[in-house]
Amino acid sequence: MEFISDNNLTGLVIGVCTFLIIGMFHPIVIKAEYYWGAGCWWVFLVAGVAGTAAALWVTDVLWSSLLGVFAFSSFWSIKEVFEQRERVRKGWFPANPRRKSKLKQEHKI
Repeated sequence: MEFISDNNLTGLVIGVCTFLIIGMFHPIVIKAEYYWGAGCWWVFLVAGVAGTAAALWVTDVLWSSLLGVFAFSSFWSIKEVFEQRERVRKGWFPANPRRKSKLKQEHKI
């Protein structure tokens, strides 16, 4: 950690880690919607609240920033999981065959 702060790399580390965190959430949202449907949104809410609390608790700027990025990526994923359901409905992504009948029932409304 001293190497990062001594060489003024904190901003770059935060940038790279932000890119990686956001990049990891994309396949997580796809898999979560595939296996559990949009009803898994509350998992992202809990993760976001936990990340927010941790970001407020941690005093180090680097870790607090990364926890904040994690928290708000989790919150954004709530919206994305519902949009992923629509992308599946449109046929852009494969539907879970074990949930196919349930997916059709959800969209009859």
